Amino acid sequence: MSLKRRDSKNRVLRVGEQQRSDGRYLYTYKGGDDKKHYVYSWTLEKTDKTPVGKRADLSLREKEKQIKKDIEDGVAYHGGDVTVMELVKKYINTRTGVKKSTKLGYRTVTRCLEKEGFSHKVISEIKRSDAKEFLIYLQNEKRKSYSTIHTIRGVLRPAFKMALDDDLIRKNPFDFPLADVIYDDSVKREGISREDEKRFLDFIEHDSHYSRYYEGMYILFNTGLRISEFCGLTLNDLDMVKKEIRVTHQLQRVGDMAYEIVTPKTDAGCRILPMTDEVYECFRRILKKRTMKKVKVEPLLTDEFGKIYTGFLYLDKNDMPKVALHWEKYFQFSVAKFNKLYKRQLPTITPHIARHTYCTKQARKNMNPKVLQYLMGHSGIEITLDGYTHLKFEDAKNEVERLKANEQ
Repeated sequence: MSLKRRDSKNRVLRVGEQQRSDGRYLYTYKGGDDKKHYVYSWTLEKTDKTPVGKRADLSLREKEKQIKKDIEDGVAYHGGDVTVMELVKKYINTRTGVKKSTKLGYRTVTRCLEKEGFSHKVISEIKRSDAKEFLIYLQNEKRKSYSTIHTIRGVLRPAFKMALDDDLIRKNPFDFPLADVIYDDSVKREGISREDEKRFLDFIEHDSHYSRYYEGMYILFNTGLRISEFCGLTLNDLDMVKKEIRVTHQLQRVGDMAYEIVTPKTDAGCRILPMTDEVYECFRRILKKRTMKKVKVEPLLTDEFGKIYTGFLYLDKNDMPKVALHWEKYFQFSVAKFNKLYKRQLPTITPHIARHTYCTKQARKNMNPKVLQYLMGHSGIEITLDGYTHLKFEDAKNEVERLKANEQ
């Protein structure tokens, strides 16, 4: 008759269980991969007290119960020993057909994760508290910005969702609101006041140097176009008879300085915008200057489907289309020049702030939010409504008084 193994408290140990010389319990089992796996705990039963100085954890038999349940349910308890980094790379490999800018974002995320010990952990061992602690660590210790962490979590969450769907894990540890864990330290970009917009555009229109960019800046302030959409406009996108702007694509220059024509991320980005008389006049002057410019070779760019784009409105000294960076610098330098000349300073103004300003202006005019959503090319109304949050007390006061007057 064989003797049953017992622990230091004389309790009978089951098959696969043993107690090591330091008092720690060990359970050995074979997973779906037919390899031996090991789990440890300082306690055998749930009612046992954790030894002083040791980290509290599930008891060995609680872990055994979970392992058996996972095996019955077809869940690989150890995630096939897949690490976070391996999971992320596998997820990225499944993301075929994404835009070049998205691929560059994936590369940035993997480079960041590769430097962290967290990426070498086995996915099945990561709890929600571990995921939260990692994001907090990125913000507090590594000084990563909110937008960077948002991007990293934007890869980790769907990657763990894939592992969940593949029955490698039971829960997604990254499935929680980011705002519950870290604070948003990003600078809120709001539109400027109507007065500041007028002062800025008046200055640009009459400045000996920056007046050459007046039409483009005016259009950005009065159409809500994204700067990449504006840079991508060609002669074929303007209907000067119907006074319409057809927005179907964007022009970007990615990390390797290559030009790229991309389609909007959502169908909402494709739209037709009406021209006001002032916007029409600006386009008319742009086209007139365009015909006077002697272009040696008209630039030709193709999108991912092979469609050719030519006749861009603004070209640089090398006869290549101007991109967002050009306009960002024009705004930056012109504001700096204004602030050197005048005591009453202008705030920071960028092409994106011009877009925000347009949205806020239309909100102040009580434009139907769904119409404004269409004009802005927003995929969801909640994004458009953010423009209404930029309104001030005076706007609220005027609206209350307007409604009151309508009742009388």
